Amino acid sequence: MSALRWVFGLGRSGRGRLVLAVVLGALASGAAIALSATAAWLIARASQRPEVLTLMVAIVAVRAFGLARGALRYGERLTGHDASFRILGDLRVAVVERLEQVIPGRGGDGNDPLRTGDLLGRFVDDVDTLQNLWVRVLLPYASAILVGMATVTFVTILVPAAGAALALSLLAAAALAPVVSVRTSRAAATRLAPLRVDYQTRVLDLMAGATELSVYGALPARLEQLGHIDAEMTRAESRAAVSAGLGAAVAALAAGVAMWAALWFGAGAVDAGTLAGVNLAVVALLPLAAHEIFAGLPPAAHQLPMLSGAAARVADVFHRPAAVEEPTVAAPAPTGPFGLRVRGLRARWQPDPPDVLRGIDLDLPPGSPTLLVGASGCGKSTLAAVLLRLLDPASGSVELVGTDGSVDITMMSGDSVREIIGWCAQDAYIFDSTIEANLRLARPDATVAEIDVALHQARLDGWVKDLPDQLQTMVGEHGRWLSAGQRQRLALARVVLAGRSVVIFDEPTEHLDEPTAAALAVDLIDATVGKTVIVVTHRPELFPMIDRRLDMVDGRLATASPVQVGA
Repeated sequence: MSALRWVFGLGRSGRGRLVLAVVLGALASGAAIALSATAAWLIARASQRPEVLTLMVAIVAVRAFGLARGALRYGERLTGHDASFRILGDLRVAVVERLEQVIPGRGGDGNDPLRTGDLLGRFVDDVDTLQNLWVRVLLPYASAILVGMATVTFVTILVPAAGAALALSLLAAAALAPVVSVRTSRAAATRLAPLRVDYQTRVLDLMAGATELSVYGALPARLEQLGHIDAEMTRAESRAAVSAGLGAAVAALAAGVAMWAALWFGAGAVDAGTLAGVNLAVVALLPLAAHEIFAGLPPAAHQLPMLSGAAARVADVFHRPAAVEEPTVAAPAPTGPFGLRVRGLRARWQPDPPDVLRGIDLDLPPGSPTLLVGASGCGKSTLAAVLLRLLDPASGSVELVGTDGSVDITMMSGDSVREIIGWCAQDAYIFDSTIEANLRLARPDATVAEIDVALHQARLDGWVKDLPDQLQTMVGEHGRWLSAGQRQRLALARVVLAGRSVVIFDEPTEHLDEPTAAALAVDLIDATVGKTVIVVTHRPELFPMIDRRLDMVDGRLATASPVQVGA
């Protein structure tokens, strides 16, 4: 439950509306109980055939309470959901901001708990589940408690013993029934959450590799695994449903006991002359009206184990160490053009050794290209992550060098660093949208003329002009309607459009045939003339036009040119 309290503290913008929703919910429930009590008295009094005028106040009250119940309930639902969505929005923003700090530092091995499916489950399913904390748990409990106290007070005034019996029965419905429901469903709820994450992860993996699995005949086995997980989820949900039924049964039993106790004690009060006979109907029906409201509490509490699990998984994102610690006061960037100076750099992805980078000394002169060559796993991408401020050094320094001095990038905000240093990944994400929309990710305010220039430098302008819809052409999911070379050139056009002074290309010619890769290599260098460029590759033969080459072996630079940057 501590995770629930922690998550509740994240959402602040909707708290005022949440209080208003509680008040409206209590008033709506109070109007429903008042309607039952007034109608009971009216029917009982009308059976005595009094003058009609003596019933007019009760008749008008029945109408007023009936209308008020609907109007207030509508206001409660509207305000409650508005508050929930506002709090949920705060929570989503907080999760995204934290993921930006955490994801770069997660391990790349198969034991990494933040896999794609798990991340999707935490960001979408778990955060969505938490909206029930406010709408289906907090609101019903808060309004029910307020109305329950008022109802018990009213019944106690009429028949003290009946009021005491009602208080005990409501306590059983609000506490005992939920405890029974929660305790019996805890194991099922604990089992269900990881099953859903596992199912979602396997579905995503299956969709991504369906073609390869089908070719190698492994698709039926994967589908069978999904079937087994689905069967386990069904069994867990069935056990959870039985637990919810037990809680509802306890609440229904408490309601029945309260009604019979009210009848018993009310009849005794009538016989003793302390209660008017016409009020006996009120005393007998009020417990049923109150328990109708409290009947929603066991199902609400039944969700607590699931909500607690979702909150714990969301909280785990915030409790993970950040790959980058932002400075309290960010230093301004120097004046360009920019180079980079690296001294004694050591870096690792996990909190404990071994280090991936082991004592890197490096100077990158402004306005010139550099090749960074090495086998897979030698640390090239880790060095790129440090330069982009996606990973903080374990020791050593990385300085951004300008014409008026230098600044350690750990003293700058990550966004400020990435406004100067750009990155083009080998698997740059292409969204299922238009060519123009994919380009505007780099600069949303870019003009059409600037987009045309970027396309020209990436050698895509002729191809785009020949398309029927030109810039408005859809590229398909992950750019499936583009060739591999076109996808990489579209990523290059983004880099040109972004206008970064320093650009890191991570394996830009990967997965391309030789002629396409060679042509892209030439165009890449031509499109970034005058910029400080780092080309990370294990195919240096494609870049004969770059004179400066750095070889990386096992986290160290084996060779480096003696070019110095700055003073």
